[in-house]
Amino acid sequence: MPSTTVGTPPESDDVSLSHGLKQRHLSMIALGGVIGAGLFIGSGAGIAAAGPSIVLAYALSGLLVMLVMRMLGEMSAAYPSSGSFSAHAERAIGPWAGFTAGWSFWVLLCTAVGLEGIGAAKIVTGWLPGTPEWAWVALFMVVFCAANLAAVKNFGEFEFWFAALKVGAISLFLVLGVLAIAGVLPGTDSPGTSHLADFLPHGGEGLVIGLLASVFAYGGLETVTIAAAESEDPVRGVASAVRTAMWRIALFYIGSMAVIVTLVPWDSKAVVEKGPYVAALDRLGIPGAGQLMNVVVLVALLSAMNANIYGSSRIAYSLVERGQGPRALGRVSGGVPRTAVLVSCVFGFGCVLLSYWRPDDVFAWLLNMIGAVILVVWIFIAVSQLRLRRRLEREASRQLAVRMWAFPVLTWVALAAMAAIFVLMAREPGTRVQLYSTGAMTALLALGGYAWQQRRAKG
Repeated sequence: MPSTTVGTPPESDDVSLSHGLKQRHLSMIALGGVIGAGLFIGSGAGIAAAGPSIVLAYALSGLLVMLVMRMLGEMSAAYPSSGSFSAHAERAIGPWAGFTAGWSFWVLLCTAVGLEGIGAAKIVTGWLPGTPEWAWVALFMVVFCAANLAAVKNFGEFEFWFAALKVGAISLFLVLGVLAIAGVLPGTDSPGTSHLADFLPHGGEGLVIGLLASVFAYGGLETVTIAAAESEDPVRGVASAVRTAMWRIALFYIGSMAVIVTLVPWDSKAVVEKGPYVAALDRLGIPGAGQLMNVVVLVALLSAMNANIYGSSRIAYSLVERGQGPRALGRVSGGVPRTAVLVSCVFGFGCVLLSYWRPDDVFAWLLNMIGAVILVVWIFIAVSQLRLRRRLEREASRQLAVRMWAFPVLTWVALAAMAAIFVLMAREPGTRVQLYSTGAMTALLALGGYAWQQRRAKG
């Protein structure tokens, strides 16, 4: 049976962790969480496939993400926990579900730490040719590992300033882009709608590829519900972050895609080679703007590294606290699960080494294995919310500080959309292997979690 009943007071489950995150930290983590490496880098491939219809792709996937975040916010405001959706899945479905969602997400975050480190190192070696990439990755890993080992407020401060820079940069980008489109930016001519004429250049198939790319670009929004458990006021922090998700997604993701495809031809090689934001700024002819955007992309990658080290360590800690992992990972010192931080960093750097030693087999297999994890997590979130909402209404309605819109209709709509994305992934050769690999990992974790649950039930 789940370890915590519905009537538990709305306090954090993680009594050993510190509460060093201030409201300003949580607000900026929520704001910066929607401006990640997936937006700055991954959107280029989506634009190349979907053309101007990438705006529609991001709008559709953005609607799904808003529903998922609303569901997660409802549960996290009622039960703040560093385990976030993993703890909710255990409470709603059973320990095996929490085990599966938690450990699959841990693998995803740790692998992402390595990938972001590689991406950041490539930018730096472009500025400093001849320096080894692995050394830069190691340096970044040491810096952020040390920051996360020291105190949670260090993570909060890093993310606060990283997010402030990202928000400032993308806001300036949007302002310059709108001025250029309007034809009032000095030295530039308005492109009008000339680049939007071929809205679906590759038909429905291109839109599908763009849709799949956009779904995975939204990953990382879950971090704010993990961090909320260590904030001064978890309930208020989660509620505030979730309630402002709509305009943040609309402005930063959909708005910037609209600006890019209006300014730059969708089939420009620079969109993929340089990245869509650098390509757009180069098109405006602003001296040094492209390189400045590379600095922002570097910050986005480092920010994601920092956030994923934090998130993976807290997910691991929560799993161990609930008896679902090696006890050593649950050791807390100075309010920080330091062993979990170290293990997560080691796993991440191990992925980096695999990318050099075994890029074509082991590393490729690992990338495929995590390809659809975020969708698996979203399904657990939706099913958990369906089950917990009814219980909360009956037994503890005062804990519903955030409520899912039009429940249960929109929850079912979200689940149907996720099922449709799985079908689309199965149809596309480029994503089919990811779907099957993630499915295999999820099935193995579910079997392991169920076997552990049965052993615990027998005493």
